[in-house]
Amino acid sequence: MSRTRVIHTTITSTRELLLEVARQLFAKVGFTNTTMNDIAKAAKRGRRTLYVYFKSKEDVYYAVVEQEMYKLLDALELVANSAEPPQNKLIDYIYTRLDKTREVVKNNGTLRADFFSDYKTVEMVRKKMEIKEHELLKKILKEGVDAGIFYVRSIDFAAFLVLNAIRGLELPYMKQSVADRINDSREDIVRVLFHGLLK
Repeated sequence: MSRTRVIHTTITSTRELLLEVARQLFAKVGFTNTTMNDIAKAAKRGRRTLYVYFKSKEDVYYAVVEQEMYKLLDALELVANSAEPPQNKLIDYIYTRLDKTREVVKNNGTLRADFFSDYKTVEMVRKKMEIKEHELLKKILKEGVDAGIFYVRSIDFAAFLVLNAIRGLELPYMKQSVADRINDSREDIVRVLFHGLLK
């Protein structure tokens, strides 16, 4: 292994360690009650090392939120690139998006409150992710159109509508009762999505 590869691996692993430690601290005591010194001590690294990777606690928080968002994106890419028929992919995409978002928020304790209250930070990450999600949905819809399964006048606009419909369900889906109801109503969701409200 080359010296460059060794250095790169060390840098990556150190950064990942700092992010994981920070995520755990944010989840346990919250963003406000966590200091850069806390993160460095918990990671058993010097503050100087921490500042090599992140200029401020806000930078660390942004990176943590971004990392969590991209875990979600990885799961969605698996759905979009699967061998399932387009109509199955679309339904799987919707439920994967809702379930994974709920899982990320639920598993991060106090970070959950910061996640929803720090709208600016979350939205900055969301915008980057939204572009990628839009492309994944367009891919699924185009596959359906090409296969003669979907009839869509504008794939771009249809992807926009689906994405925003999912986002509208995010907060309600955090409640177990709502999540259960949506999961129990899978057939109704499929019918409305693919056949509309008309008889």
